[in-house]
Amino acid sequence: MILYPAVDIQEGRAVRLRQGRPNASTVFADDPVETALLWVGRGAQWLHVVDLDGAFGGAAKNREIVRDICRRASVPVQLGGGIRDEGTAKAYLDAGAARLIIGTMALEAPDAFAALCRAFPGKIGVSLDAAAGRLKSRGWIADTGLTAQDVLPRLVDDGAAFVVYTDIERDGMQSGVNLRALGHLAELSAIPVIAAGGVSTLADVRKLYPLTLNTSLIGAISGRALYEGTLDLTLANDWIAAQKRKTTPSHIC
Repeated sequence: MILYPAVDIQEGRAVRLRQGRPNASTVFADDPVETALLWVGRGAQWLHVVDLDGAFGGAAKNREIVRDICRRASVPVQLGGGIRDEGTAKAYLDAGAARLIIGTMALEAPDAFAALCRAFPGKIGVSLDAAAGRLKSRGWIADTGLTAQDVLPRLVDDGAAFVVYTDIERDGMQSGVNLRALGHLAELSAIPVIAAGGVSTLADVRKLYPLTLNTSLIGAISGRALYEGTLDLTLANDWIAAQKRKTTPSHIC
């Protein structure tokens, strides 16, 4: 199980939103690059970076910051926010992003999304962001009228490499994970699933961990909880490592 610290960039600063609302942000640091390096220093295996300005405005606006994070971080970066054409995707991959997360394009322009997956095989994931079970797009402000189960088979056929599933109502609220909805999706999905929204404490990590053993869930993203200290990245990674040791057969020479 992988824990992905979130570095959300808005107006050049590292912030966290509540339920995806752009006017409900908390600034945690003026320098997102140093924030990213902080999480690497505390044991992050991956970084989850989002250009919030791009997500809401439709155009990537923090490319230099993202490039600096990718260049200076010693772990891979998955990136989302404002990636709605092949040129932007290529620019970010060339800048060092290990893989990209597509939201609006995947839901609203399926032909373009499939073409993107063909152009960059294994590099393109999809963000499924739901409130009351209905998927949102355009920075979580447009209602698609669809559910994750409606679109998942098509996304897999299109070539999506992984899914990030966010429970919008729990995002940034530190209210715990929606285990039922997440577990159902992870059981159905033929590609890896990453949980987001409500991963607030070590107890949430403990609840999610069994799903990584018998479903397609591979990890979880956490933001506000890490910044406010209700979830300690180092301790959580140590707990996950201890579980792996328990299930790994020992060999006596």
